[in-house]
Amino acid sequence: MSASNSRAIAANILSKLVAGKGSLTTQLSNYKDLTDYALLQETCFGSCRWFHLLEIILDSLLSKALKKKETDLKCLLLVGLYQLRELSVPDYAVINEAVAATRSLGKPWAKALVNAVLRNYLRRREEIEQTLTDSDKLALLSHPAWLLKAVSQQWPGQALQILANNNLRPPMTLRVNLAKKSRNEMLGLLAEAKIQATAGNLAESAIYLAAPVSIGELPGWQDGWLSVQDEASQLVPGLLQLAPGMRVLDACAAPGGKTCHILESEPALASCVALDISAQRLERIEENLLRLGLTADLYVADATQIGDWWNREQFDRVLLDAPCSATGVIRRHPDIKLLRSEHDIGSLVSSQQQLLRTLWPTLKPGGLLLYTTCSILRQENEDSVNQFLQSVANAKYRGITADWGVECSLGRQLLSGKNNGPDGFFYCVLEKVC
Repeated sequence: MSASNSRAIAANILSKLVAGKGSLTTQLSNYKDLTDYALLQETCFGSCRWFHLLEIILDSLLSKALKKKETDLKCLLLVGLYQLRELSVPDYAVINEAVAATRSLGKPWAKALVNAVLRNYLRRREEIEQTLTDSDKLALLSHPAWLLKAVSQQWPGQALQILANNNLRPPMTLRVNLAKKSRNEMLGLLAEAKIQATAGNLAESAIYLAAPVSIGELPGWQDGWLSVQDEASQLVPGLLQLAPGMRVLDACAAPGGKTCHILESEPALASCVALDISAQRLERIEENLLRLGLTADLYVADATQIGDWWNREQFDRVLLDAPCSATGVIRRHPDIKLLRSEHDIGSLVSSQQQLLRTLWPTLKPGGLLLYTTCSILRQENEDSVNQFLQSVANAKYRGITADWGVECSLGRQLLSGKNNGPDGFFYCVLEKVC
């Protein structure tokens, strides 16, 4: 496969995301065997991360806007601009390959346009970049307008930092299986393997790597000493206040990191039930359980259809990692900037409410439900919890005493990637009163 073809693939992937089709991770998985996959991956992630800023630059270079049907051509130009601005690929190579990619897109007539636009950027680069520097700071942070507005209104003191953090490359974070190794032991083993690492600040199991590595390079990976999991998710077992003999439900379990961590944290649970609507995603949980030497009851099921999976025996603890906008993990999934819209929030909150109402009867009196999202938007977090509390009489909010995150009216919020640390994440504990 030629480099020009890889740029055409990147343009096609980007145009599908603009149309709301698929996800970046899913689409890239089709090309993992390509020799220049690393370049394709970097180009796609970077073009998504800086999409809205690249659009501003492209608009300044075009004498007239491209037609809507030319989305793939527009995306090819954005890919070229990203590579010229951010990558160490020689300028002439970027332009030559982008021009050649027009043929792969079936648009050889656009060769002259692509050549002219990208060369125009090179000629005017200093002027354009200076104009950007002098423009609106929020626009420079390259987010959709609706999200810029929401973050600015809801987190006025932290908005610029949150949005800037979303554009950082995320760290690779590990979870130590404390049932098998201490964190200090693992830090020592990583040092012996010449892998630079530091301890996390919030979860006693968290380790941050200075640079990502292949999991095959990690000491003890096959022995179940380590898993890859963001530090924010590693706070879950502690908030559940687990004890021997408890029955636990993980209602939206994939990809299974929290299920496995629950089992690692309390090996003497009576049972742990993990649900997911996708059989393929549940297979990943099964693989992780096998590697870690753990056992859970797995069900391919829609959590809201409790007749399909619940045997009427109530749980001591329920974890609901609810569907959300994922605005707290944009640095890991920059395509969220393209895939999510303001109109999605209402339907996501409706799904959250349906899950809360459906799962509440499965919880024992005196039991705890931990509601989490990877969102930083209040509608999906404290507002959604408040809506549920107004609808039931036997639910009581339990405050979280901690020295991390932001205390909300209901629950606690970690904001995205502070000090390049954990993801943006929301937590709220509810108790079922008798």
